Amino acid sequence: MRCPACRREHRYTPTSYPCPCGAPLAPPLARGGSPEPITHRTWNEDWVVVRCGRCGREDQWPQPELGCSCGTVLRIPVRPVTAPPVPLPVHIPVPPTAPAPRTAFRPVTIRTARDAVTAAALYLKWLGFRDVLQSEARPASGIDLRGPGLVAQVDPTTRPASLRAVECLWLNGLSNSSTSVYFSLAGYTKDARTRGDELRIPLFVMDLTGTPQPVNDAADELIVTGP
Repeated sequence: MRCPACRREHRYTPTSYPCPCGAPLAPPLARGGSPEPITHRTWNEDWVVVRCGRCGREDQWPQPELGCSCGTVLRIPVRPVTAPPVPLPVHIPVPPTAPAPRTAFRPVTIRTARDAVTAAALYLKWLGFRDVLQSEARPASGIDLRGPGLVAQVDPTTRPASLRAVECLWLNGLSNSSTSVYFSLAGYTKDARTRGDELRIPLFVMDLTGTPQPVNDAADELIVTGP
């Protein structure tokens, strides 16, 4: 996939979840389709219909998305259920330089702002952070998640995270001698992304499957090294 904003190329594999019949199911990508930047979100438009190849059941599924390192969140085109199936390779070999994989992360589908916080908490625990706690109500500081050596903020709005929000998170982490991590559903403004890089704050975007994706080097490093 090529980002239309910065022209970077990305490899993307849609998240797979089990159908009620037990078969693994993922939205079929439209081969040759061009991803589109997401500038405005509506919950109804962020779902696609997917048909199970084993039992024929049709269900709504979160529209596949990809966070580019330039800060743009891309919507990945999906083949409609009426299109004929495209044969897939039996096996896609893992590159020899790929690190040993963790146990597969199991996200939660995001339908509400609270779901977004829960998805981020699960991901941080998967990365290795311990005793990650959610705030009962959003505090004035904006810090949604805390743990030993950790503060994290989750922005579930339809607006890109701002420079001020990223800097405030960094100040909270600095005052607590903690790692600061930011999650956003709508990406980051250019200034926020640049500042996050300068401050070495891991920045992630989340799609509606609840799967965070790194958008800067600090986030990539956190995934590899853990807390």
